[in-house]
Amino acid sequence: MQKTKKQDKKANPKFIFVVGGVMSGVGKGVSTASIGQILQAQGYNVSAIKMDPYINVDAGTMNPIEHGEVFVTEDGDETDQDLGNYERFLNKNIYRENYMTTGRIYQTVINRERNLEYKGKCVQVVPHIPQEIRARIDKAVEKSGAEIMIIEIGGTVGEYENLLFLEAARVMKLYNPKDVLFVMVSYLPLPSKIGEMKTKPTQHAVRSLNSAGIQPDFLIARSEKPIDNVRREKLAMHCNIAIQNVIAAPDANSIYDIPLNFEKEHLSSRILEKLQLPLRRKEADNNDWKKFVTATKNNKKSVEIGIVGKYFATGDFNLTDSYISVIESVKHAAAVNHCKVNLHWLSAEEVEKKGTIVLKGMDGLIIPQGWGGRGSEGKIAAIKYCREKNVPYFGLCYGMQMAVIEFARNVAGLKEANSAEVNPKTPDPVIHIMPGQEKLIAEKGYGGTIRLGGWPCRLQPGTRLADAYAKYTKNKTVTERHRHRYEFNNDYRTRFEDLGLIVAGTSPDNQIVEAIELKNHPFFVGVQFHPEYISRPLAPHPLFVAFVKASLGGK
Repeated sequence: MQKTKKQDKKANPKFIFVVGGVMSGVGKGVSTASIGQILQAQGYNVSAIKMDPYINVDAGTMNPIEHGEVFVTEDGDETDQDLGNYERFLNKNIYRENYMTTGRIYQTVINRERNLEYKGKCVQVVPHIPQEIRARIDKAVEKSGAEIMIIEIGGTVGEYENLLFLEAARVMKLYNPKDVLFVMVSYLPLPSKIGEMKTKPTQHAVRSLNSAGIQPDFLIARSEKPIDNVRREKLAMHCNIAIQNVIAAPDANSIYDIPLNFEKEHLSSRILEKLQLPLRRKEADNNDWKKFVTATKNNKKSVEIGIVGKYFATGDFNLTDSYISVIESVKHAAAVNHCKVNLHWLSAEEVEKKGTIVLKGMDGLIIPQGWGGRGSEGKIAAIKYCREKNVPYFGLCYGMQMAVIEFARNVAGLKEANSAEVNPKTPDPVIHIMPGQEKLIAEKGYGGTIRLGGWPCRLQPGTRLADAYAKYTKNKTVTERHRHRYEFNNDYRTRFEDLGLIVAGTSPDNQIVEAIELKNHPFFVGVQFHPEYISRPLAPHPLFVAFVKASLGGK
């Protein structure tokens, strides 16, 4: 039977905007990722966008202690850490079109005005900024082919910084009411001295959203404990939301429990009903996800992993968001190895002050990404400890560079060896700046100019590195994501190889050292790239799997 034009017409994409109420850090990113996961399990092509209210053009120049990890996409964009959650939960790549900041939007509009693309019009905040936001949303939908695009608006409702994103969303709802819905993720405090869960802050948050011309369709009630029917009814009445669309979201032991918790509340079917979309599957295809979640629990074996870093101390508190992809990658690997992992936050500066005594009891150590000289000597001391004591070691980017310096000093005898980043006057710059980067630094061209995104790495046969990948791929060249300005200095390569340093991975032209390792060690691997960016619950990274296995030893 011949299709009619009406049948041939492609269905309009649907949009779900996720906003936050009451306070930051309430879990919008994980909620966005979880909603995507359960809709994907229903058979829909889903993608996600993050809108950040910062004037920064991208996340690359933001302080990781304040903002959290900078996540790098396959096509080399430096983005908010939430894109990492999107990739992990959806098990697919998210690209630069799916990330926007206020700075990026304004920069584009101003450049267009300078190029006379507005044909002499007075360029105004409204409507031109919301129009640019909408154009970027459309571009992301076109590239991803998403049937449902979930869009997280950063910040908290009531802040003027995200008003223009909300305005763009409002206009989209105005012109396409059947294709757009809103989800508010809000926090319900439970003051210990009062003993009653309070809904009033969320009521005010919803009214603040109303003042922007938006009414939420769903309310995800974040709280320490599950909300009861009394609170659910109160929120429904005062926030003008159907009671079945008030979704309980109590604290979970693992973020990977959240999609399953949402399904207990029938969230996917209610969203699809609201968007006038059919249930494509009577039962969600979530078996692999459930198997992974089960594998993370009830494991008798445990492994103690120390992360030696400097981006988690802020005042009296330790914030781990600076290394969130590393944390999750270790968890993915632990599930494969049928063990639970206990992570220990070890300050590199504390190692400098107290010595390697602070490393005692660790089954394995990771030194993740970093910049500058602060804490570098503590990291080098920790690496020496791992090399000499046969403690499994995994160095990521900066962690590989520090391992090369440790080898240069304590094996090759170059006592003043260092990175040119840490000490520009070192007589032995075993880590030096990449070609072309000196000019950029001199011109203060810092933002978005380092080596970024996915690059090929050729594996050296017979190495631990190649063996780890061989269990997952037959390819001799793999693609890994990068974020660095400095690299291994090839002037020292032959000398170090003669002394036992193995160059386990290089760029295809053999010019860039991408990975190093040592013989006769349980696990001593350093990589210039960031394997943590591409590890996912349903596709754990081979190197993390091998590292955790080595850290388990004979347990």
